[in-house]
Amino acid sequence: MSDKNVHNAGFTSSGIAGGSLASSMMSREARASGGGVHSGGPTATLQEMGVKGSTHSSGFTSSGISGGSKASQMMSQEARSHGGGTPRGGTTSTVQSI
Repeated sequence: MSDKNVHNAGFTSSGIAGGSLASSMMSREARASGGGVHSGGPTATLQEMGVKGSTHSSGFTSSGISGGSKASQMMSQEARSHGGGTPRGGTTSTVQSI
């Protein structure tokens, strides 16, 4: 994943850009959870990366998730909480897709 992709999606150092993919994600996630965006969810995770301006060490790469990385820890934790698989639309799959 590149910093450019995260920024182009609307996750910036000054916040989520209006009218962007990021704002759409935030809106959908908030509606699904009853009005808020959860810490550790897809929107919050990508916004954190956008603020830092660095995705390089996260472990989300164009060829998959790097073993031993923060991304692999997120994927493992998410899989455990969902009975062994990472759900489509979950944090790991959403962040990896961007």
